[in-house]
Amino acid sequence: MSNIENRQAEGTWESPVKKLLREGKPVIGVTITANSVEVAAQAANLGFDFLWIEMEHSPITLETLRNMVLATRGLKAIPFARVPVNELWTAKRVLDAGVLGVIFPFTSTPELARQAAAACKYPPAGRRGSGAGLATFRWPAPEGYFEFADRNVLVIVVIEEVEALANIDAITAIPGIDVIFIGRSDLSFSLGLRGQLDHPKVQEAVAKIAAAAKKHNKILGTLSGNPDQIKRYIEQGFLFFQAGTELGLMAAGARELLEPLGKFGIESKAKPLY
Repeated sequence: MSNIENRQAEGTWESPVKKLLREGKPVIGVTITANSVEVAAQAANLGFDFLWIEMEHSPITLETLRNMVLATRGLKAIPFARVPVNELWTAKRVLDAGVLGVIFPFTSTPELARQAAAACKYPPAGRRGSGAGLATFRWPAPEGYFEFADRNVLVIVVIEEVEALANIDAITAIPGIDVIFIGRSDLSFSLGLRGQLDHPKVQEAVAKIAAAAKKHNKILGTLSGNPDQIKRYIEQGFLFFQAGTELGLMAAGARELLEPLGKFGIESKAKPLY
């Protein structure tokens, strides 16, 4: 068995992501959007702390998610999934497939935040169903999978609507929420600013969310794709980072190779019909 599996068998294993966050250290995850197990496995071994498996904005299915979870066994990055909607059953499906973190989009009320927390904990602390046979195969735990999961699953809620701003103190006060993730792009759209991330209203909203998260001792997260930006956010108290997609990283690697040769971004001669 690997060292990871040995620690799981001894009942001493702790999610490296949770451990780093507990110690006040940043974590970075790569976003997986391609319906490819091979890509997920490669990405999990590059040095990222977690995989953000994107099921809200990509065609990745539950079956593919399960295969990705199995393919990353023993590799560095821990599999998380963003579910398409904040519901008990969407979280249940990805948790039972073996992810150790759930990202809930559009969590704009304290009721939705409470539902997200409950979806990721077994009774009496929450409402997760007990059919975790597939998850136990991925995460064998002698102390019992239920205790293991309650201790290690990370709960991330995304704040990305004006409605959430009005409720932000109540949302961040909900027990069981680990990370308050600021979805700046959708937040800008909700404010009527359509991607103007540097607009003063967006910055004011981000500051309000950050203050509430710090008040209630929640980890702050956001999307950030370059080192300088991540360093600036760390100085502001952010620790949880969604990096770009595997497709973006592929394009960046291609640019580094081809741009000096004058070949990057050459358009096909074929024209779309519309």
